[in-house]
Amino acid sequence: MSLAELRLSHVIAGFVAVLVGYAGSVAIIYQATLAAGATPEQASSWMLVLGLACGISSIYLSLRHRLPVLTAWSTPGAALLVVALPGVPLDEAIGAFVVCGLLLLATGLTGWFEALNARIPDALANAMLAGVLFRFGVEAFGALSIDPIYAGAMIALYVLARRFAARFAVPLLLVFGLGFAVATGAFDLGAWGGVAIAKPVFVMPVFDVSVLISIAIPLYLVTMSSQNMAGVSVLRGAGYRAPVSSTLNVTGLLTTLLAPFGCFAINFAAITAAICANEEAGETPKTRYWAPVFGGFLYILFGIFGAAVIGLFLAAPKVFVAVLAGLALLPTIAASLSAALTANYEREAALVTFLTTVSGISFLGIASPVWGLLFGALVFALAKKT
Repeated sequence: MSLAELRLSHVIAGFVAVLVGYAGSVAIIYQATLAAGATPEQASSWMLVLGLACGISSIYLSLRHRLPVLTAWSTPGAALLVVALPGVPLDEAIGAFVVCGLLLLATGLTGWFEALNARIPDALANAMLAGVLFRFGVEAFGALSIDPIYAGAMIALYVLARRFAARFAVPLLLVFGLGFAVATGAFDLGAWGGVAIAKPVFVMPVFDVSVLISIAIPLYLVTMSSQNMAGVSVLRGAGYRAPVSSTLNVTGLLTTLLAPFGCFAINFAAITAAICANEEAGETPKTRYWAPVFGGFLYILFGIFGAAVIGLFLAAPKVFVAVLAGLALLPTIAASLSAALTANYEREAALVTFLTTVSGISFLGIASPVWGLLFGALVFALAKKT
């Protein structure tokens, strides 16, 4: 490990990953705090500990394993909380967060999840990754119907940059998109309440069996199926062996310890991890771990200014975030689809995995990526027997 390995591409990738992560989910987390009946101070505490947990775990895991391991909060989990928390006392909701953290920690300590992932064929893992990322590519071009000038200019710049300055395509896109938004007044600065430092607010957890069944277990399941499974596939698709149990141990422990302050679930990042692990993050795969390390410091900084961050990201133009995320992930989508469909005997199973994941189906609290792997594995097993 040496700071001499740090490159501008690592800094840009870490910045874009954290920017996209916040912009894509901060509104959902804010809604979850409202559903929990949290005060503004408690809402800021949630953002503080989520940022600290993601920052500490990203920095520690990336430096320890020399791999681009970016962590994140469970965005599907936050969406679940928006629906499930109304009417639930805040202290009982906190109790559910603690139990979810313990379940994540137990998963890492037993090692069963890592063993399961090792048995998944690479073609199916890549197909699932492509399916998870696919909607972001679609939304990037779908933004043309919302603001054809803004989105069209960003897309045109990206295409030209990939042709003449591929290494700087995403940085140029980021600078241009922000500059365009500021110049045209697209940032709704009226939604920003100014700078304020967040403070941790402790809530003593209360454990109610019915709440644990209705919130803790679904929160754990959706985090494992929608986030951790996809996050492992992102690293596999980029050519890395994910430190599965180690990451679950760290994220589970941090979730448990920080749950009384509002940390509901920390896990492998999925979408944003791809930004730190692909070729845009650096020419040398062995040094890309610096991208999530830099992203980790940003997580911590953004967490400290939790209330201000909520206001800023709610004010950011949705078109900017959608186009930036989608175009930054295009190389990963292309590489995943190519790897998934290369071998003839795996192609049909990979296609089933991809289409099931894209469909967005959800049964029994299990998200489409897991169903995609299950259906694809079934087709794969039948193909091998014939």
